[in-house]
Amino acid sequence: MKFGTKAIHAGVEPDPTTGAIMTPIYQTSTYVQASPGDHKGYEYSRTQNPTRAALESSLAALENAKFGLCFSSGLGAIDAVIKMFRPGDEIISTNDLYGGTYRLFTKIFEQYGIKFTFVPMSEAASVEQHITDKTRLIWVETPTNPVMNIIDIEAVAKIAKKHNVLLGVDNTFSTPYLQTPMDLGADLVMHSVTKYLGGHSDVVMGALVTSSEELAKKLAFIQNSCGAVPGPQDCFLVLRGLKTLHIRMQRHCENGRKVAEYLKTNPAVDKLYWPGFETHVNHEVAARQMRDFGGMISFNLKTDTREAAFKILEKVRLFSLAESLGGVESLCGHPASMTHAAIPLNERQKTGVSDSLIRLSVGIEDVEDLIADLKQALS
Repeated sequence: MKFGTKAIHAGVEPDPTTGAIMTPIYQTSTYVQASPGDHKGYEYSRTQNPTRAALESSLAALENAKFGLCFSSGLGAIDAVIKMFRPGDEIISTNDLYGGTYRLFTKIFEQYGIKFTFVPMSEAASVEQHITDKTRLIWVETPTNPVMNIIDIEAVAKIAKKHNVLLGVDNTFSTPYLQTPMDLGADLVMHSVTKYLGGHSDVVMGALVTSSEELAKKLAFIQNSCGAVPGPQDCFLVLRGLKTLHIRMQRHCENGRKVAEYLKTNPAVDKLYWPGFETHVNHEVAARQMRDFGGMISFNLKTDTREAAFKILEKVRLFSLAESLGGVESLCGHPASMTHAAIPLNERQKTGVSDSLIRLSVGIEDVEDLIADLKQALS
């Protein structure tokens, strides 16, 4: 079954009671039992809910995985992953990752004795030198947020398996339409469902998928025990969003390419980060493991100051200045003061997150209007 067909049909069936083609919103906290333990598969909605179950099945199918679990946010999903480990365990992560993930790792879990090592991963082989007998997980984002570094998932997976270490991949920027890390050897895939999978900036949610029954059971136990689950209304909204994921991603990619090509010619722009350019570091890896290059773009200004970036962000009209990404509408942001403000200045600068860096989430509007908006703001 091809991707577009799976996006519309996988994991969902007509309601057996009424024949409703859309999965109902099971807005209930509990379920009647005929006798203690004699029920229809559902006891309490923190543990399981039919609307959530349909979404979890659909997400697993799209990622070519066997099991899916949904959480109240992307960080809630990552939190569940790290809770599988113990004091003294070590985790290796890319050094340029989402600021919220960095904050969770360093401000929450480090105080419980889990050690995090942040390393550049553009050269996959460099990861191996940081593995010790206490390493339990390698955590990857690709493309990275916000400078779009590309990490070779298959190469890192081989290293992880060689050392009996788990590999988790944050696939938020790519979505399963562009990249399926499970097929490249990942053990876990995470999504901030808030972004492209929901696609309409109207829900906050996270998800994990895996093909390991052992991992799925551990994560389901944490999901139920800690309670960071989404409600059925949000699950319904994402199920609806998934049905157009392939169409939306095609347009995001088309518009992203044209916006990137325009920015490449603009004299106000200095460095431009978009993996579709042949000059982008590891472009050949992106071309191999991704089906297209997405709608996320970042760029530095030649006037490398925060004030210059703010002036442009205040002048745009169609690109809305806001946190988040992946909605049908175009968004822009200033990572140094917004999404990555939790990362110390010296660490941000090492990875290219300068004060003039602007990140774009290119939406699905008419691209001529988007380019005109950038042109007037950069003039």
